[in-house]
Amino acid sequence: MCGISAVTGTENVVQILYESIRNLEYRGYDSCGLGVVHNGEVAVRKNVGGVEEVKQREHLTSMRGKAGIAHTRWATHGKVTQVNAHPHCSMDGRISVVHNGIINNYQELRAELRACDVIFESETDTEVLAHLIALAYAESADVEAAFLAAVKRLEGSFAFCMVTSHRPDTIFCAREGSPLVLGLSRQRNFVASDVNAFLQHTRDAVLLEDGEYAVVTPQSAVVRKIADGSRVRRKPIKVEWDAETSRKGGYAHYMLKEIFEQPQTLLNALNVPRSDVERFAGQMHDARQTYLMGVGTTQYVALTGQYFFSQLAGRFVPAVSADEFEGLAVIAPEDLLISISQSGETYDTRRGVAHAKRCGARTASIVNVMGSSLSMMTDSVIMQGSGPEICVVSTKAALAQMVILMRIALELGRRTGHIDSAVYRAHYNDLESFPDIVQISLNERSGFVRNLAERIVSYANCLVLGRGVYYPIALEAALKMKEVTYLHVEGMPAGFLKHGTLALVDDTMLSLLMLPPPRQRELHQQTLSALEEIKARGGPVFGLVFEDDERAKNLLDHYLELPVVSCTVAPFLQLIFAQLLSYFSALKLGRSIDKPRNLAKSVTVG
Repeated sequence: MCGISAVTGTENVVQILYESIRNLEYRGYDSCGLGVVHNGEVAVRKNVGGVEEVKQREHLTSMRGKAGIAHTRWATHGKVTQVNAHPHCSMDGRISVVHNGIINNYQELRAELRACDVIFESETDTEVLAHLIALAYAESADVEAAFLAAVKRLEGSFAFCMVTSHRPDTIFCAREGSPLVLGLSRQRNFVASDVNAFLQHTRDAVLLEDGEYAVVTPQSAVVRKIADGSRVRRKPIKVEWDAETSRKGGYAHYMLKEIFEQPQTLLNALNVPRSDVERFAGQMHDARQTYLMGVGTTQYVALTGQYFFSQLAGRFVPAVSADEFEGLAVIAPEDLLISISQSGETYDTRRGVAHAKRCGARTASIVNVMGSSLSMMTDSVIMQGSGPEICVVSTKAALAQMVILMRIALELGRRTGHIDSAVYRAHYNDLESFPDIVQISLNERSGFVRNLAERIVSYANCLVLGRGVYYPIALEAALKMKEVTYLHVEGMPAGFLKHGTLALVDDTMLSLLMLPPPRQRELHQQTLSALEEIKARGGPVFGLVFEDDERAKNLLDHYLELPVVSCTVAPFLQLIFAQLLSYFSALKLGRSIDKPRNLAKSVTVG
């Protein structure tokens, strides 16, 4: 995934353009650049590195212009080099483009353009667009017609923005399978991958849909269909997030800020309209088979949902990883697919939904980003309202999705008669009291997490183990640790340990156990059995335990003690403190916490 921004106004827009890609840097951060129209020319400056680094090296904010485009990149086609960074220009330098996604037929187009004596500077698929537009303009002398003719030649998933000295105050943009949103204000207008680019200037937005393009000037934004050029009239929406929400607010890292925002995140998840939750439960009740689908963190969210539906609704709802969905799920028109995504742009998830729709199944989604591709391609959607998540690794969005799945499971369980009204109300009471518990726990226990993290980082290898619903919590805890510490950490069911993995256990292999409350006697005993198996082989064992678990505390080498809470919310509390443990471990190791190496916020390519 990469970040696109474009601004056109009546005054110099360079500082605003620079700030906009700084706000989008979580979408990609191996290189960046600006392209600005000034005095009848398009000036481009770009380089490898983060936005601030490139600003210093290339003096980005010394540029001038009233219209420009910007891009922060996560490499897909071509190595991370200055020449492969965006923007890319036509041979005459009068047309400049930025692009997200993949042009599937770029090799054929590249060969065709070479036959027309076009010389390529980069290895990217993006550069073909600049040259295609330039050739079309040479024939028509009409910028919009040339832009449209070039876009119609493309196959794949893309979002583009273009500026040109032929129309110096105008931004041209198009979308097919990759997000673009327009931001509207009186002094200037914006185009961006998401609203974080322009929130400090306007909260009025128009969402482009697939197969649409727009022509944006300081005074207007006209949306049309790529297929036939017909005008699309769409009312702006008011973005509920504000710019301050997406800033660090005094925290050292966005990851830490977003972990500490989880009390509010929980309130937002509990405030998702009950009618939306009931609608999903009703669709599940009527479906022959329901599938949950996510990938990465959201796959582990889906796995927790699998346990919730089994235990609360008496329904087995398989959780299938999006990258394997098409080859594994047997889906029919009577079925329902619920897909889960933070960004709503993940390629594998969108592909899985497209497969389900081809099979005639109903589709639904739980998504955090308004106007995302997934939210527009599914039949129904729950907007989880977690607010912007800037850190590349997901924390608060994942927690909200788990809570929403539990709410759906409770509604379905009541509808099927698997639980009665008293059980339903007891679970809801537990959820409603949980935000205050999280707030107090984070404030009082963060120092203990830091102390445990300092011990964890002395081990290069770690197993994270859990049973029941604590198994997907263990998987997500392991993933968080991998993402931000770069240590080798493997999550698995605690019962799986003795079926082969126990061979790895020695005094250099750390095991981290997610201990359920002692009140869950059978599950607690099963987890303790794994603990004792490891101790018998001389392996060090750390644990996340609740205060009333004296037996576990006596067996563990080190532990993080959590307050006694209901069994309903105990897995969520362990998840939150596993996130915090990953943060402090990465901090101790000096890692790039908000922007881990090799990762981007969502993977929009296959």
